[in-house]
Amino acid sequence: MLKINNLHVSVDEGQKPILTGLSLDVPKGEVHAIMGPNGAGKSTLSYVLTGRDGYEVTDGTVTLDGKDLLDMEPEERAAAGVFLSFQYPLEIPGVPTMTFLKTALNAQRRARGEEEMKAPEFLKKARALAAELKMKPEMLKRPLNVGFSGGEKKRMEIFQMMMLEPNLIVMDETDSGLDVDALRIVADGVNKLRSPDRGMLIITHYQRLLDYIVPDSVHVLAKGGIAASGDADFAKKLESEGYDAYAT
Repeated sequence: MLKINNLHVSVDEGQKPILTGLSLDVPKGEVHAIMGPNGAGKSTLSYVLTGRDGYEVTDGTVTLDGKDLLDMEPEERAAAGVFLSFQYPLEIPGVPTMTFLKTALNAQRRARGEEEMKAPEFLKKARALAAELKMKPEMLKRPLNVGFSGGEKKRMEIFQMMMLEPNLIVMDETDSGLDVDALRIVADGVNKLRSPDRGMLIITHYQRLLDYIVPDSVHVLAKGGIAASGDADFAKKLESEGYDAYAT
């Protein structure tokens, strides 16, 4: 599904290399976790996959289902099914949550040549998923993320993810700032999206999220590339031993 080969990425107009030869495969149906020390380039990887400005790819390739992801504009990547769950979700004053989400959903459907979702069907699906995530109904009536707590913003991210049903989910430290109850609810939502046709890349500092979303593979990102890989138990070893062995 997602294939990254020898990826080199720099910032500051190419003056500061961040990724220096990262290679990674995420097959359909699998959940892969990326862990590593601060400054290793974990968030950089998520930004490059979703097309954020300011990150220059100087070498390597990234394909999604055989198509050149780097050649797509951000909106084309979204239409192709790429979804990024932000570490710090943005507030958008003046834009109602439901209006934003319905517009995004139908824009993606149009880009794929699919029929738009009608308002009654959209509302029925939204209310059912909000109930699953234990979201208060008034959250859906407010401007997007405005006045939300950190946990509410993360729940809103998972709600959007479940509504859009993307093919590739990239989660950038979604567990940041969550208490145990919120973490469990968010993880339950993510687990419901596990599918033979969907891949997930979970970026996290801490192993605790992986107690709830058990990955198929865990990778250490250090020194600009994948320094080591293992199964779900590997994350527990990293939690106890740290990253010193890979960062020097």
